[in-house]
Amino acid sequence: MKKTLILILFIITFYFAFTNNVVSSLEIPDDAIRIRVVPNSNSDYDQSVKSKVKNKLEIKLYDLLKDASSSNEARRIINNNLSLVDDEVGNVLKDVNYGYKVNFGYNYFPEKEYKGVKYKEGYYESLLVTLGKGKGDNWWCVLFPPLCLIEADESSDVQYKSFVKELIDKYL
Repeated sequence: MKKTLILILFIITFYFAFTNNVVSSLEIPDDAIRIRVVPNSNSDYDQSVKSKVKNKLEIKLYDLLKDASSSNEARRIINNNLSLVDDEVGNVLKDVNYGYKVNFGYNYFPEKEYKGVKYKEGYYESLLVTLGKGKGDNWWCVLFPPLCLIEADESSDVQYKSFVKELIDKYL
């Protein structure tokens, strides 16, 4: 009984120490693959175009990547389907009077703080879609591992689960 109480106390202490650090320094895995859609401008029209492109790509990329089991497999799938991504963006923009670029490689991401989590700036492997001049506020998320496709967007909470928290919830 005494060992069980010590173990529970240790788990609780570890949980609180770990979760406080996770919230302030959550990092996306090094082998993650991101997506970023940068609109022409911040006008309501250009932001709505960005949303249409984002929504279309989320659905298409979810279908393509849902069974990918590694970043290498996800990378291969994306590379093999760049023309499909290009076609999807082109279909959304068929009535828009500016062009676009689709790039898969290492692209710059500025620092961003979102819901108390700071994401470091840097060059990250990503699918970058630039609409027109690319001067507007962008949308981005992680394609692989799939942290945002379909299930989440910037207006919803992404839940990060902790094994220790699950143990505490289960046994306390």
